[in-house]
Amino acid sequence: MTAGGVLVAGTTSDAGKSLVAAGLCRYLARQGLSVAPFKAQNMSNNSMVCPDGTEIGRAQWLQARAAGVEPEAAMNPILLKPGSDRRSHVIALGKPYGTLDAGEYATGRQGLARIAFDTLAELRERFDVVVCEGAGSPAEINLRGGDYVNMGLARHARLPVVVVGDIDRGGVMASMFGTLALLAADDQAMLAGWLVNKFRGDVDLLRPGLDTLARLTGRPVYGVLPWIEGAWIDSEDALAQAGWRRDPAQTSSHARPLHVAVARLPRTSNATDVDALAAEPGVTVTLTADPDTLVAADIAVLPGSRATVADLAWVRERGIADAVRVRAEKGRPVLGICGGYQMLARTIEDDWESGQGRVNGLGLLPTRVDFHQEKVLATPRGAWRGEDVVAYEIHHGVARLLPGEQDAELYLDGWRSGAVWGTTWHGAFENDGFRRAWLAEAARQAGVAWEPAAGAPGFSELRESMLDRLADAIAEHVDTDALLRLINDGVPDGLPFVPPGS
Repeated sequence: MTAGGVLVAGTTSDAGKSLVAAGLCRYLARQGLSVAPFKAQNMSNNSMVCPDGTEIGRAQWLQARAAGVEPEAAMNPILLKPGSDRRSHVIALGKPYGTLDAGEYATGRQGLARIAFDTLAELRERFDVVVCEGAGSPAEINLRGGDYVNMGLARHARLPVVVVGDIDRGGVMASMFGTLALLAADDQAMLAGWLVNKFRGDVDLLRPGLDTLARLTGRPVYGVLPWIEGAWIDSEDALAQAGWRRDPAQTSSHARPLHVAVARLPRTSNATDVDALAAEPGVTVTLTADPDTLVAADIAVLPGSRATVADLAWVRERGIADAVRVRAEKGRPVLGICGGYQMLARTIEDDWESGQGRVNGLGLLPTRVDFHQEKVLATPRGAWRGEDVVAYEIHHGVARLLPGEQDAELYLDGWRSGAVWGTTWHGAFENDGFRRAWLAEAARQAGVAWEPAAGAPGFSELRESMLDRLADAIAEHVDTDALLRLINDGVPDGLPFVPPGS
């Protein structure tokens, strides 16, 4: 029996479709249904390693957590990881598959589409409901010919489409109507209705507009979801990386917050590594490309990178390399994670990712990095200062301590030299005890009187609370009976065509 399903699309990137899909996964799981998330193709450098050693986009990992099921490669069969403005590395069913150039984007994906279609069909045999997430906007008509993640997927699998719009940015009615009106007639026939997201205020003031939208499009508005504070955890969209939001009350008990500055690399990967730092009371986190901000911060972070050597050149051009060296000379903490850790090495040998051979690193750790074609995908466990750490690894570069170096101290799988720290482990700071112990030590190096707040919630608790609040919002503000009928029965017949169509 084929499972029920729905495709959650968005008028724009960062309209909130990932979190709406996560909330829907948890809501449906609460109803006793077995639920799987699915995204045919993700374009993101923010990924996770599943328990079986495969790699998927972080959004689908989060949605699997929301559904209470184990994340697996089938939930995101195609993952594109941009390595440059014109080329992406392809992960298919959780493993490296090849590269995709910009010129091949609309025409070279037939094989990838077949993988995605077959994987969705297999998921629908195993679960009661599959909640699919679209990518970008379904109205990107320039890409429609090769599309298999938005309307191409909906038509192939006969999935009803619900479009999410971000009212906080304004123009939501126009963007919803325009999304429909740009679609061809056969695509319009799959678009079943609307969800307004991130609303603040009295919904009665919005009602006339909603009624008009429903009348003009012939499609209902299934609900108006409110703005939900604290829903930034695990956000993978690049537009969301403008900074980390937090409740101002988190810092009120600290006379002076601990300021963490994270370098905004052109090809940052897994920036969510510092989500847990931003969620810690008394800690503020800033994403910046300004060297002065990095110098002034208490802790500076070089995050992961999908193109280590290229981003290292950018770090030098922008003066960030000099800022990091100044900090190291003054004994002020610098942390490198994965690609950022690789940049701190003395030398980098890269004949594979960049093809540039030997490159001088920043020379702040006594290590050498060698890049290999084989990718390391792992979920390591370890300890530091008596605190257990569970993490994940995604990298081609392998760092080794240079012979004869006696002063470096082992730090997880990496090294510490003075105030410079480096590790390839992603997700380490989600371990509460380790995070707080490391922050306390780094604060001492920075000369800041910071200590963990007694009774503060753990990071996993914050994530679960966010997922529960998303599901609560769906239960309260969405016509769930109508939505369940749509999921079970499919898109209704006779939805009107809205001209002009593409």
